[in-house]
Amino acid sequence: MDEAVETLRKIEQNYKIFQQQQFTFIRALDNTRQEAHDLIRPVSSIIQVQCYKDHHCFNSTDKRILNMFISICNDLRNLLHQLEVLHPGDNVAQGLLNKCRVLLNDSNDLTNVRATYPHGVVNYLSLDEARNRYGGVVSLIPVVLDTMTEWITYTKRHLLYTVSRGRAMSKKETPTSQTKPHVHCAARTSINKRALQLQEKDFQKYLSENQRPPQKAPWRPPGKHPY
Repeated sequence: MDEAVETLRKIEQNYKIFQQQQFTFIRALDNTRQEAHDLIRPVSSIIQVQCYKDHHCFNSTDKRILNMFISICNDLRNLLHQLEVLHPGDNVAQGLLNKCRVLLNDSNDLTNVRATYPHGVVNYLSLDEARNRYGGVVSLIPVVLDTMTEWITYTKRHLLYTVSRGRAMSKKETPTSQTKPHVHCAARTSINKRALQLQEKDFQKYLSENQRPPQKAPWRPPGKHPY
């Protein structure tokens, strides 16, 4: 989990650098769309940005910023795979991962994706740009980052609750398992002592009865006796 958190932190740092160059990103999309004669449809998928970069980008600055966008998307995919392997999670956790999986699909339609507060990426666009061209593509990364952060927070709480509950149950069971043998041993010890005391008392009684001096027979005059 710590490794995943650190990876997410690094991606967030890269995204902050990318976010500071949003106007450069939009200008690169404008330039490549003109070269592709594709000014009508909105930029609505990752594969569309990849196509612009590979076939219609002839400016090093444009290529650099488009590469940065695609690189961050690839890093998010790798992190998504890492989170899927890390912990299966319950339905809530699986739902969050599925949302990221759909958003990061190369051909997924991003037209209706919108990043909301505290993200201001859509607010930096003109009304036409936000509605008809770039609102979805600029919202993709912040929405995925928020969803992954939510997954990590939820999973940490779930794991912490499971561990703390297990420890609480162990603490409840441990004194019971220790006390019963103790009481049993104490009872046995008391019974054994009492038995020994009774045996010793009987033995002393036996000794006192069998060590008495033998009584003399009654005196009889000498002579013959019938028996």
